[in-house]
Amino acid sequence: MPNTIEIESAFEAAISSPSLTVIHFTAQWADQCPQVNDVLDTLAQHPEFSKVQFYACPAEELSELSLKYHIEAVPTVILFRSGKQIDRVDGADVAQITEKVKRHNPTDEKLASVEERLKNLINQARVMLFMKGDRHIPRCGFSRKIIEILNEIKVPYETFDILQDEDVRQGLKVYSDWPTYPQLYVKGELIGGLDIVKEMLSSGDLVATLKGDEDN
Repeated sequence: MPNTIEIESAFEAAISSPSLTVIHFTAQWADQCPQVNDVLDTLAQHPEFSKVQFYACPAEELSELSLKYHIEAVPTVILFRSGKQIDRVDGADVAQITEKVKRHNPTDEKLASVEERLKNLINQARVMLFMKGDRHIPRCGFSRKIIEILNEIKVPYETFDILQDEDVRQGLKVYSDWPTYPQLYVKGELIGGLDIVKEMLSSGDLVATLKGDEDN
């Protein structure tokens, strides 16, 4: 049986992982729940899913979580990554559970491909901003503010809208170990988010960092 989550804080910690996390909302009285546990146990033992986390969550004992995630019957299996629900299976549909775990589990080949793409994007321009929206239509206040700062400095820069690409949105958090957006890069190196940029602006370091020796 998958490891059992006993308190809500353990649930939140489990689903916050950037790895795929599979939560089975279960109940002892439900005849189909042991069947789902067996399936998850089998998947957990397969090398292909060595990085996937599997858990059982007692639906009645943790009723607030069940209400939050609209658990109307058990078994229900929900898939998470980085705190976000990405898929679910209501009922004991073993084939569907297996298919969705496989679909959302990135292979080493895919991870390598995403990492190579991230490197290429980060180095697309000397100053590269990953944000929600683009320079013309920022889609959050933090992104809008950092665009205002860059425009005021009049430094050439490119932007990437992370809302248009979930692989980049999630992958860059792991790649750079920086959990939020916007993210500003200079010559392939992470500078940070809005708070760091504002601190560097106040200290006078930002202009020199962004412009550097522009002739080189």
